[in-house]
Amino acid sequence: MSLIKTIHGNGLAINEFKKSRFIGNAFPVANETEAKHFVQDIRQKYPDANHNVFAYRITGDGNLIMKYDDDGEPSGSSGKPVFKILELKGLDNVVVIITRYFGGIKLGFGGLSRAYKQTAIEAIDDAGIVEQRPTKEMKIIVDYRNIQFVKHMFENTATILDEHYSDVVEIVVAVAEDKIDGLEKLINEKIPDTQINRL
Repeated sequence: MSLIKTIHGNGLAINEFKKSRFIGNAFPVANETEAKHFVQDIRQKYPDANHNVFAYRITGDGNLIMKYDDDGEPSGSSGKPVFKILELKGLDNVVVIITRYFGGIKLGFGGLSRAYKQTAIEAIDDAGIVEQRPTKEMKIIVDYRNIQFVKHMFENTATILDEHYSDVVEIVVAVAEDKIDGLEKLINEKIPDTQINRL
């Protein structure tokens, strides 16, 4: 299973070009819905900004989703250059949003493109680039006497995301896509009455 390149966490960059202020935010995302939420959050955070330009590339569910938006800047001057940075760096599951406060001096098409690209690069660098195996989530419902045995199976194959204890134990884990079939088979063989749901 091939690795994907994404960013480690949230990244921030602030630049000034000819009195215009550019604030770049980069976020790791799991799907397009998350990307849209981050864009909306930034728009609400900077409601008085002149532009909130964004671009994202997402490979969730095996499909490549790509989008960019100039948000009122001259067509092709801003969203596309930001998207090109994601492409050049080979990044997936990332959204970059760049907020601009106009400073009164026009930058021209080339100047705008350079300003947006530079701010995008710095926000991504601030977030840090990492390589990850694509993962899937699964929920395991197990009784208390088998919980330690199940957790032992997770040690090298899964990351526990959530645990809920009631009359049984519900555990949500992230598993590398190339390991999920083997893990499910192993649990079913060792503890046949365990309930497993892929999320």
